[in-house]
Amino acid sequence: MSEFDAIDPGARIGHVHLKVADLERAVAFYRDVLGFEVTTRYGDQAAFLSAGGYHHHIGLNTWHSKGGTPAPAHHTGLFHTAILYPTRRALAVALKRLRDAGVTLDGASDHGVSEALYLRDPDGNGIELYWDRPREEWPTDEEGNLTMFTKPLSLGGLLAELEG
Repeated sequence: MSEFDAIDPGARIGHVHLKVADLERAVAFYRDVLGFEVTTRYGDQAAFLSAGGYHHHIGLNTWHSKGGTPAPAHHTGLFHTAILYPTRRALAVALKRLRDAGVTLDGASDHGVSEALYLRDPDGNGIELYWDRPREEWPTDEEGNLTMFTKPLSLGGLLAELEG
């Protein structure tokens, strides 16, 4: 096996850049609802937001989409952007923020390896908010292969992380 057979295990997906119809509406959602901080703006055409002072995790622009509509269902494109939270409690805080803002979830799932919330931004872009369980807790079969699944996630159980 050559070093060129697989991507370097240290590779990461660094950011997502989304086309949006209304920059101010999109910034308000990612900043005020999800809690990202604006790091850079390019007038009324683009904004970059981050968590923890990184240059940007999310780019938003209206360069080719100002006033546009969401992509129709059953067409190709981005299924969702996944935002990884460091702990279950941090995901619970995100759920509380969503509820406080009146955001409706598309779903909530326990995948064995992770717990996830699914929703849409104001432009119809899919978003997954999730946290990963510790690797030693991931479900496996007798041969050690991952056995991910999809079961309903108890939102009450998740919000219980915020008690006490």
